[in-house]
Amino acid sequence: MNKTTISWIIAGILIAIVVFGGISVYNKLVIMEEGVNGQWANVENQYQRRSDLIPNLVATVKGYASHESETLENVIAARSRATQVTVDPEKLTPEKLQEFQAAQGQLSSALGRLLMITENYPDLKANENFRDLQVQLEGTENRISTERMRFNEASKGFNTAIRRFPNNIIASIFNFERKVYFEAEEGSNKAPEVQF
Repeated sequence: MNKTTISWIIAGILIAIVVFGGISVYNKLVIMEEGVNGQWANVENQYQRRSDLIPNLVATVKGYASHESETLENVIAARSRATQVTVDPEKLTPEKLQEFQAAQGQLSSALGRLLMITENYPDLKANENFRDLQVQLEGTENRISTERMRFNEASKGFNTAIRRFPNNIIASIFNFERKVYFEAEEGSNKAPEVQF
């Protein structure tokens, strides 16, 4: 073999290494992005579970506290607004996530007011169906928190991967973009005032 042939073989081997390395990085980023999207689906699933519990909770409370109609209507309206805000994980911008969080926050607030008025109805609090629904709702809120944390972790892993060299070259070629994070709601850094 002459030097030209050896040079071509070496060049071919180097090109193959770069191509296969690029394919490997691309596939890794696709897997990670799908992990983020799957985790987003888990977040939405828990919010949907909460939304599905609300009609039963409202119906149960309505039987005992029908004159609290404004609070019940607010919960129903907040649920409606929350279910209308949908987010495509491929197009998850900070603005869309903030809109989603705001709608879910309004629903959480309305549910909180609904649960507070139930304190005035001992018969309702003693109702087994209401207690079961309340426990399910509390469990769902914990699941939502867990899934949001897992989504942030998946987003962090993906964001780190697309910023590292040489992944950042492949990420920019194939338009892999940073994923947003769930953030604490405004004002949540202040402890609530409790007055007796």
